[in-house]
Amino acid sequence: MSLTRDKIHAMPKAELHCHLDGSLRLATMIELARERHVELPSMDEQELFRLLRLGQNYESLVDYLTVFRYTLAVMQDVEALERTAFELAEDCARENVRWLEVRYAPILHIEKGLGLAQVMDAVLAGLRRAERQYPIRCGVIVCGIRNINPATSLRLAELAVAYKSAGVVGFDLAGAEANFPAKDHREAFYLIRKNNVNCTVHAGEAYGPESIHQALHHLHAQRIGHSTRLKEDGSLLNYMNDLRIPIEACPTSNVQTRVVPDLDSHPLKFYLDYGLRVTVNTDNRLISDTTITEELWRMTQTFNLGEHEVAKIITNGFKSAFLPYREKRAMIHGALTEMGYNGVLVGY
Repeated sequence: MSLTRDKIHAMPKAELHCHLDGSLRLATMIELARERHVELPSMDEQELFRLLRLGQNYESLVDYLTVFRYTLAVMQDVEALERTAFELAEDCARENVRWLEVRYAPILHIEKGLGLAQVMDAVLAGLRRAERQYPIRCGVIVCGIRNINPATSLRLAELAVAYKSAGVVGFDLAGAEANFPAKDHREAFYLIRKNNVNCTVHAGEAYGPESIHQALHHLHAQRIGHSTRLKEDGSLLNYMNDLRIPIEACPTSNVQTRVVPDLDSHPLKFYLDYGLRVTVNTDNRLISDTTITEELWRMTQTFNLGEHEVAKIITNGFKSAFLPYREKRAMIHGALTEMGYNGVLVGY
């Protein structure tokens, strides 16, 4: 039987690269804006979808990031943060995501007076509520921001360390790449590594492979977000492949930000064929108007992937999760058995 969208929907999945502030429901965004007297370009759902160009192409990554000023405006209190975190996990659970890593920068949610701990507690409360209601497990990745003072990244790294045993599974560096080198944030990542916290870095998205090089060799990233331009440096590509450093690919987002001209040009199939540990993710479910099921289906249609290849991508997601080894192995075994592979690992 040929692979269908419904079959992909039914498969157990992991989502490793998903931004909370880019993944709230549009209806929730409008409701929160009304309640909090936040001005949006429109309060009509269809009109707002059009005006924010959701699911459409932007001029650049920087242009794409402008939408966040509206989502962040309605996510400045405990109730909104708890609700949007819960709804994100609920939406993921409904498409059979079993492991979800939610990333966000708490520093961007304190404009109305919340403390960083209050922000963290609210998001974690929403995720835990979803875990009680659905067969999903969730972890938080705290994001430092490239284009904010590196001292702020250090402050956020301290927060991640404090919450290491309370739901935080990793630390990230996000934001605009050009003119904001990763190496400037070395102090934050040194603290993260010293405390045995996992780390990932956005790199090679809107900037060349030298950005990936910095993420790996200055910040010692364990995973790379996007890595779309890795293909330009064969030596670095082989280094990542040899060390099994995962790639958090977000294909639709990469087209929207004009990193690649179209899905056909995305390097995902090349990475997969070459043996890289590539995973597929949404990045921002609202802004890209997508789901993890939709991303996998688009890749299936674009590159004529077979069921075994999709199962390999899904398995890569579970293998790359920021989970303790024994928990990860049990999750992989369960997912493969559910997909009919009887616990046999799909690829290395």
